[in-house]
Amino acid sequence: MRLGAFLQDVGHHIAAWRHPDVPATGGISFGHYARLAQIAERGKFDAVFFGDMSTIMYPEDEALGQTARAVHIEPQSLLPALAMVTGRIGLISTASTTYNEPYALARRFAAIDHISGGRAGWNIVTSWTHGEALNASLAALPTHDERYVRAEEFVDVIRDLWDSFDDDAILADKDSGQFFDPARLHVLNHKGQHFQVRGPLNVTRPPQGWPVLVQAGSSDDGQALAARVAEVIFTAQTGIEDSLAFRTKIRARAAGFGRDPDGIKVMPGVMPVVGRSRAEAEDKFHRFQELIRPEIGWAIMRRHLGGHDLSGLLPDAPVPQDLPLGEGNQSRIRLLMTVAAREGWTVRDLYWYVVGSRGHWLLLGTAEEIADQLEARFTAGAADGFNIMPPWLPGGLEEFVDQVVPILQRRGLFRTDYSGTTLRDHLGLARPRGRYSDADTSIQQVSR
Repeated sequence: MRLGAFLQDVGHHIAAWRHPDVPATGGISFGHYARLAQIAERGKFDAVFFGDMSTIMYPEDEALGQTARAVHIEPQSLLPALAMVTGRIGLISTASTTYNEPYALARRFAAIDHISGGRAGWNIVTSWTHGEALNASLAALPTHDERYVRAEEFVDVIRDLWDSFDDDAILADKDSGQFFDPARLHVLNHKGQHFQVRGPLNVTRPPQGWPVLVQAGSSDDGQALAARVAEVIFTAQTGIEDSLAFRTKIRARAAGFGRDPDGIKVMPGVMPVVGRSRAEAEDKFHRFQELIRPEIGWAIMRRHLGGHDLSGLLPDAPVPQDLPLGEGNQSRIRLLMTVAAREGWTVRDLYWYVVGSRGHWLLLGTAEEIADQLEARFTAGAADGFNIMPPWLPGGLEEFVDQVVPILQRRGLFRTDYSGTTLRDHLGLARPRGRYSDADTSIQQVSR
């Protein structure tokens, strides 16, 4: 079983910062993140994972000042610092293909992989908020299709840039005066629909060949991109049947691209709350729910429903099933509508679910009960592992590491120590061969 720790400032629950056991300003404290990464490494997690977006959500909303989620440390700056205070755990950051350029991003992630000794991962997103478009000098968010067409080309370019140098290109021969072999340097000369990138990258090939490629989109376009390039897929399915169907489908699509399906690790998000009894776990979570101000709760609902406002409906009215998908996060809207229809939820039910877990699998119970549920999905083939999303930090992560992880280890489901040094080692992923590894040694000029 693979385990990632998805770290959201002071916790995934929107009101976590108000809890007396939570450091309210932890999201802007390096010491807070360092402690979290060290806790996850003590638990032998595969990686810590950071989401990101280059905007404050709904800056015009009066409820904005009621959430600590408005500010956090930019994760690509955070990862190298965390590499200095950890030794084995993988370090994954989100970065957008819509608001970055391939050459600059290739350099940054190659540098992080070198600094960390091969522990970097890139979570590929296309971004879906209007605010990010405005901060990138655009008048409006590009369409869903446009964002994914750009993303496909972006990933191809960045992988090729990481292959600019062969693994054995650096000679560092002091006697001959030859630092690197020019025959093992490759100029990309990419000319495509969205990018014209000459190359080569002025960073040697990363220790992992490429940083591990992670993807979290579940729309049709997102699944197509994931099946073609992703090595880890972060999903939000809540039911075991849905999780099994998703994993089966994505593995089949990957095979259609000529890939080994075992080269993809599907890891649904899980928000666990551990208690000495299920009742105690439910009570813990309810205390966080009571801290939510309605203003911020409805803002979260609008965000996850593509801007649709249900606050004017009666609380006991059924959830509308005809909400337009728009150009935002289409897969999350579909997921929420599917769950609401399946469970027969009212607007009130959906509200408490979304503001509490944002559509992810909420798992309340004793450590044994939580381990049972994770084992059931893993052994059924519905997941290769899980992205653990503690509702509050650091306590929620500590409880999982100290109480649930030992049970998984005793059952032979999870490692008791690291056996490798890189993120690819932890995940059981092969190191990719360089694009030019079988080419002749004359300097390569390649145009797409």
